[in-house]
Amino acid sequence: MKRINLLDLAGEYELFADEVRRTANDVLDSQQFVNGPAVGELEQALASRLDAGHAVAVSSGTDALLCSLMALGVGVGDEVILPTFTFIATAGVVARSGATPVFVDIDPKTFNLDPGLLEKAITPKTKAIIVVHLFGQCAEMKRINTVADWHEIPVIEDAAQAICATYHGRQACTLGKIACLSFYPTKNLGGFGEGGMVLTGDEELAGVVRSLRNHGEAKQRYVCGRVGANFRLDTMKAALLLIKLKHLSDFTERRQRNAKLYDELLKNSPVTPPYVPEHHKPVYHQYSILCEQRDELRDHLAECGVGSAVYYPIPLHLQECFKPLGYNPGDLPVSEETGRRILSLPCHPMLSEDDVRHVARCVLEFSRTSIPQSTEA
Repeated sequence: MKRINLLDLAGEYELFADEVRRTANDVLDSQQFVNGPAVGELEQALASRLDAGHAVAVSSGTDALLCSLMALGVGVGDEVILPTFTFIATAGVVARSGATPVFVDIDPKTFNLDPGLLEKAITPKTKAIIVVHLFGQCAEMKRINTVADWHEIPVIEDAAQAICATYHGRQACTLGKIACLSFYPTKNLGGFGEGGMVLTGDEELAGVVRSLRNHGEAKQRYVCGRVGANFRLDTMKAALLLIKLKHLSDFTERRQRNAKLYDELLKNSPVTPPYVPEHHKPVYHQYSILCEQRDELRDHLAECGVGSAVYYPIPLHLQECFKPLGYNPGDLPVSEETGRRILSLPCHPMLSEDDVRHVARCVLEFSRTSIPQSTEA
């Protein structure tokens, strides 16, 4: 039986393994493991690639979010609005900053923050809004920014899953006050370990982030104007990310090609393929469908040798760690229902056309066997 995994990092690595080994040896020979030249090269490359103005490499995507909150002065007594349907890190950094997460429900089609619910979530304590471009598709930023600008609230883009996604022709990471990327190995630009990037068009804010990532130092060694932390990205990781960056355009196009084929093959099936609004160009970190019998479909796919995953089964407002905030089941119903029905299919760049067709065929086979057949003549 053919096995199709949800990810194929080993297959990707084979494409550039020799270059990785050579580059790793170069870094070892240089003995410049912290703040080596590759860090600045990666920052410049991504700032240019994403039209972002300034890029600051940091230790992880989570730290990119935390550092952004710190740079904006978010702290105890503040509130930060964010979608409940996302990875725990988005809310975890808010809690770690001392602020209170305020969860908002999502649009049932795009799975991103519902702009229509934003206004009523804002209070005098609101210090920032985190918008997550989930599964590689940008949120509805025009409507979000209209509300945020009216209230003079900065918007942070959590673009961990959305590098190179566009919205009305503009790149993710250029749509808010400050943006964050993750280079976790499974991301579209995945590294060899943890890593992240903070991007902004605001030069002064970028300077604050650079200071914060290095214990609050700025221009002079051992002179700290603020309390920061160790958010630095290792030279080795930056050097290896520069190798993978060369493949990003090709890998992105492959993901988009796979998604387009899925769309065609599944359009008349009982499952609901991803919805893409006009003027959006997603990069399909995940190809996530909705299915009433999600768990049964996932079991069927496993029997067919097809990997899949559920992102995310429990929205954040119902996580045990946020129980003190007082949310209850039913408070944010779209996210709760989405968590019950969502399933991500393989969409990684190493898939062949036959692989995609095989996965779609398995989904369609399940659909035919799981739907009660009509008894009418």
